[in-house]
Amino acid sequence: MKILITGVNGFLGYYLTEQLLAKQHTVIATGKGECRLPFAQQDNFIYSSMDFTDPFNVHDVFEKHAPGVVIHAGAMSKPDDCEQNQWQAYITNVEATVTMLLNAEEHKSFFVFISTDFIFDGERGMYKEEDEPGPVNFYGKTKLEAEDAVKEYEQGWAIVRTVLVYGKPQMGKANILTVVKEKLEKGETYNVVDDQSRTPTYVEDLAAGIIAVIEKKAKGVYHISGEDILTPYQMACKAAVHLGLDQSLIKKATAADFSQPAKRPARTGFAIDKAKRDLGYTPLSFEEGLKKTFE
Repeated sequence: MKILITGVNGFLGYYLTEQLLAKQHTVIATGKGECRLPFAQQDNFIYSSMDFTDPFNVHDVFEKHAPGVVIHAGAMSKPDDCEQNQWQAYITNVEATVTMLLNAEEHKSFFVFISTDFIFDGERGMYKEEDEPGPVNFYGKTKLEAEDAVKEYEQGWAIVRTVLVYGKPQMGKANILTVVKEKLEKGETYNVVDDQSRTPTYVEDLAAGIIAVIEKKAKGVYHISGEDILTPYQMACKAAVHLGLDQSLIKKATAADFSQPAKRPARTGFAIDKAKRDLGYTPLSFEEGLKKTFE
């Protein structure tokens, strides 16, 4: 299959590209500026610089490559940035998704949109695909509005929602576990929230789940995450123990201790029964993901 991916220079983009190339799919990797991926020597890898907020640029790339599948993984995904730059967030997360959909429609591409647990209010957690959304910040609102646009698409679509992605960093992309390692190795204290719960997702599991959606042409909404319910503080402590670093440097905090522009949902986490049943999805335990992150 010929698969176009947005946001390939990001954390997930690296692993998606790596796994798709290994399965002999042709990957049209797109991102802003220069390619930062190490796959240029592979015959089935094509890099095309593309700003997905520019309709003319998007049109030209689609006309040139005519992808059979589109994975729209690129986004403005830092909640605080979205809260403080709402117009930019709306253009990037909503309007650009509509642009991608219009171009995909011309080529009858199967469209996969990567979304987030932040479309939920966090009142109870362990959300199923059909549960009522209710975002508590602007980032969540933009992703939900983009989801609504995807649901109008007539050529076959899937929405993959995920939760707090972690794993071995590539191209300098930090995540909560790598920040723990960096801070504790320097002997610095690290304040981490303990009043928010998630089902953290190992990045290679997420990539594999998305590829299963594509290969099975599984339509609809899918929740792809880990199964262990943990707070960020618990994640940080487990990382410290695994690495043999000083756990006492990790300080328990609450959301109220941080003055962040964007509110976070308190309890998210996903029920992943549908993904297990339809996709054969089997995530690693957090302990296994932790080992692979630092091996």
